[in-house]
Amino acid sequence: MVTKHVVVEPYDEGWKQNFIDIKAELQDALGELALRIEHVGSTSVPGLSAKPIIDIDIVIKDYSVFDEVVSALGKIGYRHEGNLGIVGREAFKYDGKEHLKRHHLYVCSEDSPELKRHIAFRDYLRSNPKDVREYSRIKEEGAALYPYDIEKYIAHKSPVIERIYKEIGL
Repeated sequence: MVTKHVVVEPYDEGWKQNFIDIKAELQDALGELALRIEHVGSTSVPGLSAKPIIDIDIVIKDYSVFDEVVSALGKIGYRHEGNLGIVGREAFKYDGKEHLKRHHLYVCSEDSPELKRHIAFRDYLRSNPKDVREYSRIKEEGAALYPYDIEKYIAHKSPVIERIYKEIGL
């Protein structure tokens, strides 16, 4: 689903439980195919304003199990959408998940550079409250300035993201 209206909300403690609920369903379906299931993106950082969509990375050993993962996820309503232009991250869409918070689901191998970026960015922000405040402010400002233009919203927040990537050596 393409974002038509950019909405950024203050951090919601409920996002932790939303992730736990989604993770439980995924774990039941995947079993040992998933090495771990990571809550990434802005909703995973306490205090960070975010679009209210839970970002999840399912981590697999390597792509030798990917077809099994696609099959297991298919049985619970997810369909593979490809990498959507980002190498090292396979996206999945879903229908019939009204009982769960809206989410983006990705599958990454444990050696994926994209996974490493997601985790490093999340962990950096979790330990740098000053940057959480700055990033929240920029995201809120971008959503106010460009409520119907996701590309301009992304461009508005990109300098902060790039500065943080530089800070953590990515």
